Amino acid sequence: MDMNLPASLESRSAVGRRPLADVMRPDALSDVVGQSHLLRAQGPIGSMVASRSLSSLVLWGPPGVGKTTIARLLTQGTNLEFVQISAIFSGVGDLREIFSQAEERRRQGSGTLLFVDEIHRFNKSQQDGFLPHLENGNIVLVGATTENPSFELNSALLSRLHVLTLRRLDVDSLASLAERAEARLGKKLPLDQSARIRLLELADGDGRGLLNLVERILEYAGDEPLDAGAMAELLAQRAPVYDKTGDSHYNLISALHKSVRGSDPDAALYWLARMLNGGEDPRFIARRATRMAVEDVGLADPAAVGQCLDAWQAYERLGSPEGELALAQAVIYIALAPKSNAVYRAMKAATRHAEETGSLPPPKRILNAPTKLMKQEEYGAGYRYDHDEKEGFSGQNYFPDGMARPSYYAPVERGFEREMVKRIAYFSSLRRRKSGS
Repeated sequence: MDMNLPASLESRSAVGRRPLADVMRPDALSDVVGQSHLLRAQGPIGSMVASRSLSSLVLWGPPGVGKTTIARLLTQGTNLEFVQISAIFSGVGDLREIFSQAEERRRQGSGTLLFVDEIHRFNKSQQDGFLPHLENGNIVLVGATTENPSFELNSALLSRLHVLTLRRLDVDSLASLAERAEARLGKKLPLDQSARIRLLELADGDGRGLLNLVERILEYAGDEPLDAGAMAELLAQRAPVYDKTGDSHYNLISALHKSVRGSDPDAALYWLARMLNGGEDPRFIARRATRMAVEDVGLADPAAVGQCLDAWQAYERLGSPEGELALAQAVIYIALAPKSNAVYRAMKAATRHAEETGSLPPPKRILNAPTKLMKQEEYGAGYRYDHDEKEGFSGQNYFPDGMARPSYYAPVERGFEREMVKRIAYFSSLRRRKSGS
């Protein structure tokens, strides 16, 4: 037995001990940290608990912020029995048994709060199976998910649930949690101030993750205070939260895109690094950067697309980590490039107009006539070859006959598109002059 361990930790050193995160689970909603926007008296959960009138909920938030704890504590002071399942390990047979037991409890005058962890893992038919039991009051359903419910839950079920968003724990909440752990275990963490700050950063908003780190430090560190470097070496660096197919994936690429659009190269580099550190495929980033160049830079700087394609090719040839510098170069370039979404807007407007006008044919004068019949039908008749015209411009109408001439492309007065403004004005003037003559 390690004589340096506090008695409360020594008693948990055997196989099968309860993790510190479980030991520290709050006994009252007032002890839950970081979610006061939901739990205060005027908050949605606080007011429900005070009135003892619980409605079915979805608790949406990142890992380790108290979803399971809150669900457990909702039954305090009620006649509801808490039943917990995980959508990962439960099937139709399990649900059928749970619903049967819930119906029996209701007949006997009590109720059931069914907590479904990872509720988004249930398929559509399984989700539909909850509907009649919500309608007849057999269960109060509380689901927990780390994924966006609007994407993962079908509309019929979602319409019957109140979605509540839990926040990742801020530094103050994590610090409070660490202090509670020290008080519970009767020992201060052997960390200097820099290491303590770094510990809260490593927890990355995850309370359960923080308590796991605290447990490891107290088990393996001595009494001498550790600095940030020694602590990081002891913990072997906690991996960042990043799911390459879930919300984190889409949230971070959105942050990168918005930073580029906002002409902030430093923020763009930060989100790029976050994605790469999380294991994102650099090819996905290269493809999205190219899209940003087309969508948000466009003809304001025609070289932007080439920069992104060159970076993409450089990464393919160099691989990681050297090729990631090429991606950083492209991201910086497009972040600092003049911005225009005129091409993007023009294409959307043209697409919408094309859908509205259906199958209007092109005017015959601009159609080729490779056969005698087509010539008899006057295909190509009256076409004027622009290269033979003065100024190399005929000014003919190329839209369907009878269709009012639309205008889709409206360049901005930034970057290279200033030149496009001049060109559009020049050709418009020529077109008016030739059409008048």
